Amino acid sequence: MKKVLDTYNNTSLILRIIIGIIVGVILAFAVPQAAWIEVLGDLFVGALKAIAPVLVAVLVASSLCQDSAKLDSRFALVIFFYLFSTYLASFTAVLASFAFPQTITLSEKLVTDEAAAAPGGLGEIVHGLLMSIIANPVEAVSEANYLGILFWAVVAGIALKRFARSETQIVLANFSDAVTQIVRWIINLAPFGICGLVFSSVAENGMDIFVNYGRLIILLVGTMLTVALIIKPLIVGIALRTNPYPLVLRCIRESGFTAFFTRSSAANIPVNMELCRKLGLDKDMYSVSIPLGSTVNMDGASVTITIMTLATVHTLGIDVSLPSAALLSFISALAACGTSGVTGGSLLLIPMACSLFGISDDISMQVVGVGFIIGVVQDSMETAINSSGDALFTATAEYVQWKKEGKSLPTFLGGNTRVGL
Repeated sequence: MKKVLDTYNNTSLILRIIIGIIVGVILAFAVPQAAWIEVLGDLFVGALKAIAPVLVAVLVASSLCQDSAKLDSRFALVIFFYLFSTYLASFTAVLASFAFPQTITLSEKLVTDEAAAAPGGLGEIVHGLLMSIIANPVEAVSEANYLGILFWAVVAGIALKRFARSETQIVLANFSDAVTQIVRWIINLAPFGICGLVFSSVAENGMDIFVNYGRLIILLVGTMLTVALIIKPLIVGIALRTNPYPLVLRCIRESGFTAFFTRSSAANIPVNMELCRKLGLDKDMYSVSIPLGSTVNMDGASVTITIMTLATVHTLGIDVSLPSAALLSFISALAACGTSGVTGGSLLLIPMACSLFGISDDISMQVVGVGFIIGVVQDSMETAINSSGDALFTATAEYVQWKKEGKSLPTFLGGNTRVGL
């Protein structure tokens, strides 16, 4: 048994996940009624979602209370990357929708109960964000409200830095390390969890989802890939003045790959934390920027909102002027920053974007229903793009600071610093 465990632990996590995917697909066709396999996926995602709020609260508070803690220009830069890339993603979606216009078959049967929870307008979104920030800290942790967690953890960290003794700082650091180790144990079991997730998706949906809404899915996925493989690398390349693809592809491989199957930016926070550690980043920095990114870095969400809205517009034969399209890009990007870091969060913001063109709620709710139908593909890609970008831009901001200080970049980016073990 010890040899089996050693072989398992010494095998690349990516290889283990690929094996888990293959096994999940095989089992879905061989024994589609074996519901116990699906439980593996539920347990994995449930464990990540359960530990992530605690991890964020502890890491942020512990980092800020240390004597060396500070949020400098790196933090401002990573926020700029988050917001700028989200807008560029929305603008790219507008261009793609005009180049390859799509329509949607609307039906009353597509209205879902989840769609009824959609916010009524931008003011409601902003109000909701502000109320989330000042939520009860205990409720924020229990409900995975990351804006609230961040706010109170920052406040607690600053207060502890002023009043806590060195012994208290050591205790908090030790507790932070312990929670981080728990996360590593959970992530080590990812192949089993992803096997269950793949089994569930394939057994439930089969391949029909690719046929009924194939062209719309292709447009969504194609635009997201354009953002991930062209727009984001362009931003990183300009910032670092080096070939960005080793970093981009690594973030996609080690973060986006897992996020694709968990379909939750919040659940992928521990994965991004571990990736940032491997990349040699400052823990004081990424313990704040990663959970923040799961809330405001929403490139994939802005693509979904824009394309689904313009597909509705094209279906109804509404003419869209250039100023209206530019306004939609801005609204979609801003709304995307209020997207919940859970499955299907971006779909609930489609009615708000549709209202820009005078489209009624009855119609826009049906579009949300279509979104839930194709969500097995759309939401997986969206989460992968969103979450991998959190680690990508956090690393970029850190490496920009390295260059300013005269420090060499990591070896995989052409420098001399050895990180990534």
